[in-house]
Amino acid sequence: MGAKAINFAILTAITSILVGIVGHQSTRVMALPPPEEIPEEILRTEIFTAARSPVDGKLLTAAEYAQLQAQLQEAPPPKLSTKIRENIFLLNLRKILLQLFPFLDI
Repeated sequence: MGAKAINFAILTAITSILVGIVGHQSTRVMALPPPEEIPEEILRTEIFTAARSPVDGKLLTAAEYAQLQAQLQEAPPPKLSTKIRENIFLLNLRKILLQLFPFLDI
């Protein structure tokens, strides 16, 4: 049994040495991002002078975007028909019931 223990110890030592050599062979640690990448802190403080319309996706200036946002807040949201609202309610109810009772398969 002593020979098996010695063989196991030698095998373990050789394996750990090989793993150490292979693991560190061609690895290069890059702690910093590439210099051409703009840091997130700078991007967060950037002032946008152009935006896209949430309605149709067209490019707008900052003034046009602010005006459109004001118009969207003033105008009431379009009313849905009662049939559509009832269908949405039933779909939401079905979703909740399937989460509570997945075996129902409604």
